[in-house]
Parts: sequence; C-alpha cells; structure tokens
Amino acid sequence: MDAAFRAAARLLLAAGFGITALIYAPVAWLALLSVSADPLSGWPGGFTTSWYASLSASLGWRAPMLRSLGIAGIVAILCVLAAVPPARAWPRMRRGRVSFAALILLPLGVPGIVLGLLVFTTWRVLFGVHMGAWSLVLSHFIWAYPFALISMLVVTLRTDPSLAEAARDLGAPPLRVLCDIELPALMPGIVGAGLFGFLLSFTELPRSIFTGGQVQTLPLYSFAQASAHSSQIKLIFCLNTLISLASLAAAAVLVVLLRRRTA
Repeated sequence: MDAAFRAAARLLLAAGFGITALIYAPVAWLALLSVSADPLSGWPGGFTTSWYASLSASLGWRAPMLRSLGIAGIVAILCVLAAVPPARAWPRMRRGRVSFAALILLPLGVPGIVLGLLVFTTWRVLFGVHMGAWSLVLSHFIWAYPFALISMLVVTLRTDPSLAEAARDLGAPPLRVLCDIELPALMPGIVGAGLFGFLLSFTELPRSIFTGGQVQTLPLYSFAQASAHSSQIKLIFCLNTLISLASLAAAAVLVVLLRRRTA
C-alpha cells in the first residue's frame, strides 16, 4: 500500500513538473528566438544580439509602451481602491456571500472579445463616449478587478479580526486602527491586487481591439506589426521577451509576499 502511495506521489510530482514546463517553455523558446539570426523561421540558430540593439534604437514602440504603463498604473490603483472595501467587509458578512461572489466573478466567464464589444456598444452608442484611453481603462478594470478582489480575499479571510477589535476596545481611533493594524496585515493583498491590475492591463489585447479607438497600446502595437509583417516584426520577439521576463519577476515578487504573509 505504501509503495502504491509513493508511486502515485511520484506520478503527481512528475505531472506537476510537466505542466510547469508547458507554462515556461514558450517563454524560453521566445527568448531563444529573440537572439536568433532569423527568428521568423521558428527555430533558434545563428545567435546574435543585433535585434536587441535595433530595438533600443527604434522609436516606434516607445510611445505605446509609455501609454500602456500609464493605463496599467491607473487600472492597478483602481483595482486596489475598489478591492479593499469589499474584501474588508467580506468576513463580516452573514448573508449574500455567494451572490456577491457570483456577481463579482461573472466577468471572468465573458470572453474578452465579447466584453470589449459590449463596452464599445454600451458606452459609445448609448452614452456617446468616444473610444480611447479611458475606455481602455474601463475595459481593463472590468477584466482585472475579479482577480484583484480574489487576491485581497485570500489575505482578509486569513487575517484575525480580533486584533482590530482589541485595538478599538482599548480606545484606538478608527484611523489609527486602519493605519497601524489593518493596512500592514492587508499589505500583501494590496500589493497582489495592484500587480494583478497592472499585469492584466499591460498585456491586454482582445478587449483593447474594440475599446482602444485611435489609442495604441503596446499589445495593439505588437499585434499590428505582426499582422502587417512589417520590418519591425523581428524586434517584437525581443520586446515580448523583455515584457515576459518583467512579468515573471513581478509575479515572483507577489508569490514571495503572499508566502511571507501566510507562513
């Protein structure tokens, strides 16, 4: 019996490593192609760093990059501000938890292209809002907010509410309780909500196609260059490699923070 359990554990461990390899293999392959002489062939070879030199000298991607960073930063702030209050109230709720969770998580079941089209038709046709930077912020926020809230709930549901109650019983004012007790305890969730909002917005494409209007973000720029088979397409390999590495580094920071909080 013990041998069967050990064999099952080894099988599950091997499956876990296999799934992890499937996740990270495309990133590694993309990095190899970015230093290949002919990345469009799909096979690495004739390694060179000339594409990275050309990328640093190119100017076309910089404005979309800055625009994406600005939009992602706004979405991150909105996700934090919108996720903290309901996450704090969630542990105190006695009724309606399931309905509230279903309402918040509903956008996750809507395909990105459909959600982008809904935002486009609703805000442009019904309210006369022109598509641009703020419509991008709106669509990205709708997409990222459920993930931000889940990140906050992971922390708030594990936080001992008796600490804040004890501080109030001892006469601490609400602002002091919030700043000295609740915010330090919630900080991993706040960082996680911000990172989810930033990363999901920064790499968002399907919703941006419908809600971007004349505003071009970095994913839209990469998509346009790849679709047109322009001379910049080889630089897209380098650019996406750098973005992937930065995203993985940010995700690693999030994992470390959550691990410290739950240890």
